[in-house]
Amino acid sequence: MSDFLVVKNLHKTFRSRKQTVEVLKGIDLSIEKGEIFGVVGYSGAGKSTLVRCINRLEEPDEGSVLIGGVDVTALKKSELNRQRRKIGMIFQQFNLFDSMTARQNIAYSLKNSGMTEKEKEERISEMLELVSLTDKRDAYPGELSGGQKQRVGIARALANRPDVLLSDEATSALDPQTTLSVLDLLLQINKKLGLTILMITHELEVVKYTCRRMAVMEQGRFVEQGLVSDIFRNPVCDTAKGFIEVYNRFRSDTFSE
Repeated sequence: MSDFLVVKNLHKTFRSRKQTVEVLKGIDLSIEKGEIFGVVGYSGAGKSTLVRCINRLEEPDEGSVLIGGVDVTALKKSELNRQRRKIGMIFQQFNLFDSMTARQNIAYSLKNSGMTEKEKEERISEMLELVSLTDKRDAYPGELSGGQKQRVGIARALANRPDVLLSDEATSALDPQTTLSVLDLLLQINKKLGLTILMITHELEVVKYTCRRMAVMEQGRFVEQGLVSDIFRNPVCDTAKGFIEVYNRFRSDTFSE
């Protein structure tokens, strides 16, 4: 497979009157087409900023992001808006409109797609079927479980048939059983659509279950990259060692007295 999502020397600094914080310090990343790639790190490591720079919700200070050979960082606003339709994103807190039904939330992402109303309705039905929520078409977010809300979020993110899906802590707010069902859905979508997925998480279970390769992020840098199996067996950096130590302790055979 060839590299499809390529990040080169990405830098991002946030400045205010009181302080300057360098959040990304030269990120390099290559993800193959159709791959699910995991990025793990503690809170504040820069994971979410990385995702927001990839789709240019944040403007990087330096570096480039290429998706399918297109340099996203070089696009003008009108070109960027078109390119963003090819970059789906799902969030930890779902980001649904409470006043809209599941159908309307998905329809919102098709607002400037150029599709006819008939085509939009067909696409919405297709997406609801894909995430097994056809019967929740007219339900509002307040009537849905956490897992169902995330499925609507996934359907909305996929409605424009993106080339890349960015998952920013998408399972962190879900219970274990629901997390598993959402991950199974993403694996199914990856296999069915050949979708490239960047999985940002602090849950090692998520990476182990879905990804073949991963990177470990620490204070704005990737300090370790490789096969998930290799990093689990022989972690090198302190962050990976800390994550895996906690992971193993939770899975020990000891019980509280």
